[in-house]
Amino acid sequence: MLRIHFTGEDLARTRVAATIGAAAETYYSLELLRGPRDDTRFGSWRSAVAGRMSADTRPLTSLLPLRGPGLDLLALMGEAPSLEHAVDNLLHVPVSQLRREFEGVEFRPGHLPWARRVAEGDREARRELAEAVRACHRLAVEPYWHTGRTDLVALSSRCAGLVLEGGVDLLLRSLCPPLVRWRPPVLEAPYPRRTEVHLRGRGLIITPTVFSPRAVSLLWDPHDAAQPPRLTVPALREPLAGAVEAGPDTSPGRNVEALLGRTRAAALRITAEGATTTEMARRLDVSAAAASQHATVLRHAGLISTSRRGRAVLHVVTPLGLALLRAGSGHGAADG
Repeated sequence: MLRIHFTGEDLARTRVAATIGAAAETYYSLELLRGPRDDTRFGSWRSAVAGRMSADTRPLTSLLPLRGPGLDLLALMGEAPSLEHAVDNLLHVPVSQLRREFEGVEFRPGHLPWARRVAEGDREARRELAEAVRACHRLAVEPYWHTGRTDLVALSSRCAGLVLEGGVDLLLRSLCPPLVRWRPPVLEAPYPRRTEVHLRGRGLIITPTVFSPRAVSLLWDPHDAAQPPRLTVPALREPLAGAVEAGPDTSPGRNVEALLGRTRAAALRITAEGATTTEMARRLDVSAAAASQHATVLRHAGLISTSRRGRAVLHVVTPLGLALLRAGSGHGAADG
């Protein structure tokens, strides 16, 4: 049993995050593949993905622990919804943080030399790991992210509505019942072991996830006591399904494509989860200059916003752009 103790200050500082980030979702998907097969939401996903791992994905899959807790890719790569932004974080994370995150993880003996190379900041090992994260994301997450993200947005919107209607108290009372129970001032949830957590004024970040292998989990950085812990909760409501090719008259995004053009509509969908110009170009199979031009048009139309994150330029859908996508997919009224 997990018991999280709140004070009034904690309630004031509790918030809901939109996502745990592309990197953490990717790592979670690998833990799901390795774990029990009793969750029917991931049955078809598992059948499609299992057995397709290859040499490209092995540098990351080899870092799954023999037992116990695994790597914290959230700490190493951040919560960026854009995978390319997360990869950039990994390539520039300090060696001291790499060593700290690898401490205590129980790797298989045959994988220890590789793990040590990564932990010591070997440049080539880092690049190989970054490519493996990309490969795993392309295989296990990217084809299913449209479905998963729909449920993330729905849960985030519901949480925001609960806070507006009745404050954080109503949010905690309504969070994933009967899995999570709010007995003021304590939030209770099933957990592998009895764990008492006192927030001590830091608040809590409630984070919906798609691929988390656990019903709920508590994440915190033991090296940064000032950071609030995260409680991950499942967002997926229906079995996870990949993209399905629709006929020309039945495609749910046909009206968006008619308005923007096929390539620009695809660019808008990509920014729904956050994307750098480089990632947009790769996924659209166009040049970086062409991707930048598409982003400029979408930005001038008020459908996306653009910001610089380090050396990368990140594009994120605006509420107007999201409303257009949801209307185009037939979820406009239902998702509100």
